[in-house]
Amino acid sequence: MKLSQVAIQLYTLRDHCKTVEDFAATMKKVKAIGYTAVQVSGVGPIPEEQIVAACKAEGLTICATHEPGAKILDDTEAVIERLRKLGTKLTAYPFPAGIDFDNPEHVDTLIKKLDAAGAKFRAAGMKLGYHNHANEFYRPAGGKTFLERVYDETSPENVVAELDVFWVQRGGGDVVEWVKRVAGRTPFIHLKDFKVAPNGDINFCEVGAGTLDFKRIVAAAEAGGCEWFIVEQDSCPGDPFDSIKQSFDYIKANLVA
Repeated sequence: MKLSQVAIQLYTLRDHCKTVEDFAATMKKVKAIGYTAVQVSGVGPIPEEQIVAACKAEGLTICATHEPGAKILDDTEAVIERLRKLGTKLTAYPFPAGIDFDNPEHVDTLIKKLDAAGAKFRAAGMKLGYHNHANEFYRPAGGKTFLERVYDETSPENVVAELDVFWVQRGGGDVVEWVKRVAGRTPFIHLKDFKVAPNGDINFCEVGAGTLDFKRIVAAAEAGGCEWFIVEQDSCPGDPFDSIKQSFDYIKANLVA
C-alpha cells in the first residue's frame, strides 16, 4: 500500500462538514495531517462544485462517495450525474434500511435492484460498491448470510465490495478470509479498528489501537487489487481530527510499503 492510496471517510468528520466554510477548513486540516484523498459522505447540503473547489484547493482527490440507498436504487441517473460533477467513479450503497432479512421478497428485490443499478453505473464507466455492517451476517435458518448472497447473486462487473473490516468482525466474520473472498472486486475498503473494553463492550477505535491484524488485512486487500484504503471511525473519544491523525500516523509507520 502506498500513502497516496490512504483516504479519509468524511463521515468521521461530519460535524465539521456542515457548511461551505467549515468544509473548506476541514479539507485544510485533512491535508495537513497527510491525507491526499477523501470519500465524500455525511457532509451538509454543499453544492458539488464547492466540494470540488475546496478539495482541489488542498490537492485532495475525491476517491469515492456514499449516497442514499434509495436514491442509488431508484434514481440511479441522478447519482451518476452527481459523481460526474464530483469527478469520481466510485460510490457505495451504505445500509439496507427497511430490509427484513427474514422476508425472501425483501432480500430478492434488494439484490436484483443492486445488480440493475450497478449495471447502469458500469455503463457510465463507474462502479457501485456494497458497504456492509454487522447485520448482513444474519443467517436465516439453513441459508446463506445476506452478504454472501449479495456477492453470489450479483455480477462482479455490476456490484463491487466496500468491505468495512470493523463490521465484518462485529458480525462474526473472518476479516482476512472475507477480503480474500471478494478479491478482484474490491476497489476500496474501510479501515477502522475493533476494541473490546474490560466490561466486554465493543468500541470503534483508531487504526492500530484495537485487535484487528491490519498487516494481514492490507496484504490480502492489496493482493485482491484494492485501490483505496479508507480510514473511518464512526465515533471518536475526543476530537475526531486527533483520531484520524493517530490512524494516519499508524498506517504511515506500520503499513505503507
